[in-house]
Amino acid sequence: MENLTIDARGLSCPQPVLMTRQAIGGLTTGTVEILVDSVTSCENISRFAKTSGWNPITEATPTGDYRVVLER
Repeated sequence: MENLTIDARGLSCPQPVLMTRQAIGGLTTGTVEILVDSVTSCENISRFAKTSGWNPITEATPTGDYRVVLER
């Protein structure tokens, strides 16, 4: 079981999604946390994760960023 954190803050789409795809590519179970700073990136990662068989949980952080946690 893997636990990874990806900091994609400051990056524009599709870079956060591409980073997420690379991180979950070889995983069958685990938790991946992705930090982004735009709602668009948050939504795109969540949509990609669902189509890849992962369960995304999103939340806004107190600093105005977004946290997406993928679980499988």
